[in-house]
Amino acid sequence: MIKPGIPKGTRDFGPVVVRKRNYIFQTIRETFEVFGFQPLETPAMENLSTLTGKYGEEGDKLMFKVLNNGEIFTEAHAAKDNKELISAITEKALRYDLTIPFARYVVMNRNDLALPFKRYQMQPVWRADKPQKSRYREFYQCDADVVGSNSLINEVELLLIYDTVFTKLGLEGYELRINNRKILSGLAEVIGKSELLTDITISIDKLDKIGADGVRKELQERGLTNEDINTIEQFLAIGGTSEEKLAKLKDLLQSSATALKGIEELSFVLNSGYGNFNTTPVIDVTLARGLNYYTGMIVEVKAPAKVAIGSIGGGGRYDDLTGLFGLKDISGVGISFGVDRIYDVLEELQLFPEAAQQSTRVLFLNLGEASARRAFSYMMQLRAKGIAAELFHENSKMDKQMKYADKRGIPYVVILGESELQENMVSLKNLTNGQQEKIGADALLAFSF
Repeated sequence: MIKPGIPKGTRDFGPVVVRKRNYIFQTIRETFEVFGFQPLETPAMENLSTLTGKYGEEGDKLMFKVLNNGEIFTEAHAAKDNKELISAITEKALRYDLTIPFARYVVMNRNDLALPFKRYQMQPVWRADKPQKSRYREFYQCDADVVGSNSLINEVELLLIYDTVFTKLGLEGYELRINNRKILSGLAEVIGKSELLTDITISIDKLDKIGADGVRKELQERGLTNEDINTIEQFLAIGGTSEEKLAKLKDLLQSSATALKGIEELSFVLNSGYGNFNTTPVIDVTLARGLNYYTGMIVEVKAPAKVAIGSIGGGGRYDDLTGLFGLKDISGVGISFGVDRIYDVLEELQLFPEAAQQSTRVLFLNLGEASARRAFSYMMQLRAKGIAAELFHENSKMDKQMKYADKRGIPYVVILGESELQENMVSLKNLTNGQQEKIGADALLAFSF
């Protein structure tokens, strides 16, 4: 006998959870559509060559590789080194995110797309992370990207999408943190270590996890001098309001034209006046996001501090992402929602509205052939009005049917016994408060369930 189970880092979703997740998906999708984004889907598998090297060394390690059809692991494979082994037995991988597949799609379909192309995508991705709370191996991402436009208005709009969605979801106390990759590049220029930009950003991005001492140690191991690290620590210590941070950044990085350009772009996003935010974006100079392809604004959404979950969204500007696939000079910017973590936040804070958890609103009891036929007619008329209704599947004891309605959380039942059939009436019972009344068919069909 096989003991049932599922792989670590994956989950089943029952009806109640699916309805809550769909509430999140619907809120995000409706916002994407209102902002003019078009839907897109790509395959679960991509060629390994499409994905490798796009997410840094850690990302390459966390990809789920897919074995070639019919491949058998042999002693000859065991004798190979890791890279030879991977190339020998696999040419595909499950998608790690939605951005790189999107870039691949744009390149393959560039002659058919009207630029700028605004797309949204809501699909699962897979990462071989160590499973833990709010960190899964299979999870959904909801992305919105614009390619073919350099305008910083796109950055403002994407931040407004975050603001709109989280406001609709009733989430308060989250943080919308922004930085600019050019500022980080300028920091590397100022200390004369431009070639170590990736190393520097990877280390800075770990600040929350390993602390300032851990970052210092890691930077030393990556070949930076104490003088270099002192400048980086001055950079990381910059505080105050966003305007004060901009002024301090200008002062510290004034010798770098690249940094000054990034500061100018951040200032536009914050002060352009194009959007009114419910939650104002704030500058976070420690925000580095260690992905290799960001070149401009970077953004991360932090869950409210009272919920120990961390990031629930992020993204940024990538000036030449499609260049990875041979199509140069196509700029893009995008964001992503971490739906699984957003679900955990809303659940912990009890922010799911009752309507997001409801399915069937009314159950017609099955009390025999004549009752079932009359009930079925009424049920179909209610369904035509968009009201979710059911007829119990068989003529059973009333107690069994009532228990079914209670277990399902169905708020109303309709009883059509002999007296109701003779009087052309129905008995409508509210299971929430226990009240029951006899009403006519017209009143039933007009009832607000």
